[in-house]
Amino acid sequence: MERLQKVIAYAGIASRRKAEQLIVEGKVKVNGQVVKELGTKVSSSDKVEVNGVKLEKEQKVYFLLYKPRATISAVTDDKGRKTVTDIFKNVEQRIFPVGRLDYDTTGLLLLTNDGEFSYQLTHPKFKIDKTYVARVKGIPTIDGLKKLQRGIRLEDGKTAPAKVSMMTADEAAGKAICEITIHEGRNRQVRRMFEAIGTPVVKLKRERFAFLDLGNLAPGEFRQLTQHEVKKLRVLAETGKLD
Repeated sequence: MERLQKVIAYAGIASRRKAEQLIVEGKVKVNGQVVKELGTKVSSSDKVEVNGVKLEKEQKVYFLLYKPRATISAVTDDKGRKTVTDIFKNVEQRIFPVGRLDYDTTGLLLLTNDGEFSYQLTHPKFKIDKTYVARVKGIPTIDGLKKLQRGIRLEDGKTAPAKVSMMTADEAAGKAICEITIHEGRNRQVRRMFEAIGTPVVKLKRERFAFLDLGNLAPGEFRQLTQHEVKKLRVLAETGKLD
């Protein structure tokens, strides 16, 4: 027997947190009956439906995408904008992004139909590092960078300590390029962090996710993760160490 939200996540419908929301909203049925209790357990013989669609087990797939600009990190968009899943036209599985990158942020984004895998890589308690390169307006001060390194107070609370360095600074043009590594995933977090020290982000790119990088991919290109890479990510999430 498995918890209902876990079964939904394993089926690739949504992350575990999203599955819990669907249950609470009354969008899940077990053997024809609406279930709203998060503690509900089901067996392999039970018929589970989400939004009227019967759960079918899909082969798990894992992709690394170089997300281009002007693309939504979502499965659908009510404003008709291009989503990251639109790029995967020939993929049969119902994949979704692992976390998100902002509309105008580019770089490394993982997609999968494995909800448990997505949960392990996005929940802050697993502390998976994400590294960004930010082009900012203005030159960050040493004190400003130290604030980011220690953790800075935002409207939704103080951030965890970050690794931050200034790669280049152009005094004449009044701009700089910084690298920052965080393990949280709050909405627009990197942009808000730099805004908080008076150097707003002009351009942002995620260069690395844990040990993964973009390699030779161009914007809009993707590749499948190897079985070894998937295993290493799971081990990293579970132990905090690479095998």
